[in-house]
Amino acid sequence: MAPRANWKGFLRLSLVTCPVALYPATSESEKISFNQLNRATGHRIKYLKVDADTGDEVPNEDIVKGYELEKGQYIEVSKEELEEIALESTRTIEIDEFVDRSDIDPRYLIRPYYLRPDGKVGHDAFAVIRETIREMDKVAIGRVVLTNREHIIALEPMDKGLVGTLLRYPYEVRSEQEYFDEIQDVKVTKDMLDLAKHIVNQKAGRFEPEKFEDHYESALIDLINQKRAGKTITPTSKPAATNVVNLMEALRRSVGNEPAPAKVAKPAKKPRKATGGQKEMLMSIEGKKPKETAAKKPAPGARRKSA
Repeated sequence: MAPRANWKGFLRLSLVTCPVALYPATSESEKISFNQLNRATGHRIKYLKVDADTGDEVPNEDIVKGYELEKGQYIEVSKEELEEIALESTRTIEIDEFVDRSDIDPRYLIRPYYLRPDGKVGHDAFAVIRETIREMDKVAIGRVVLTNREHIIALEPMDKGLVGTLLRYPYEVRSEQEYFDEIQDVKVTKDMLDLAKHIVNQKAGRFEPEKFEDHYESALIDLINQKRAGKTITPTSKPAATNVVNLMEALRRSVGNEPAPAKVAKPAKKPRKATGGQKEMLMSIEGKKPKETAAKKPAPGARRKSA
């Protein structure tokens, strides 16, 4: 079942309008998360909102927002004042213009959403807008109000729906000059460039997200499973770092040592890869069952415990 929509309203292109729903396209819920515990009691740590000077706990109704003008001096802003200036949501994504995908600087991309028709009506109008964007090979730029703030959203066709990506405003993007100005101007020789290109050709492939594994997440799952099984955790040895003395020599050695992409060497001790979802893998061990039993999937509806 699809998650609950974050937003419902209308998508409008000039006089063509259709009801739509906006859904998050990504999720962090499958990642391992930890709670903080009291080592002595094993109880969860609770955070309290306290006055920084007196140390007294402050109830929620007495907490207001404040903008710091200078150290220790604040301008207080009440909830009512914020509500007064909050943008009234028109519940409509207005398409203002169409641009080439290459025109959008990747630094402006925030997060993706799925956009689909809401209910049984409006599918025809939705299809017209979607196919127009697809045929023109453009990205539709519009505006949407989420949590009282207006956001820029870029709409692109995906299968039968649309992907809407929230974009940053210019003031949110830092200039690259303050970081890149001190990079030295280096003359790269043709020999070095040819060797580097050869390495790139050896590693050339297609971007397939399925073949990438989150090794840290897998290591966390393996660690938790071992602790649940009562195993002793022993630290693994780290490979020694090597210093590159001669760049040209390093490039030559890289060309000679680089295997084909499909035969890239894997780490010696690699955690098992989850095939049915990370959650199933975490539930593979219960108590001190043998490995054969550990490989079985959990019963439907089983949930992962917080570590």
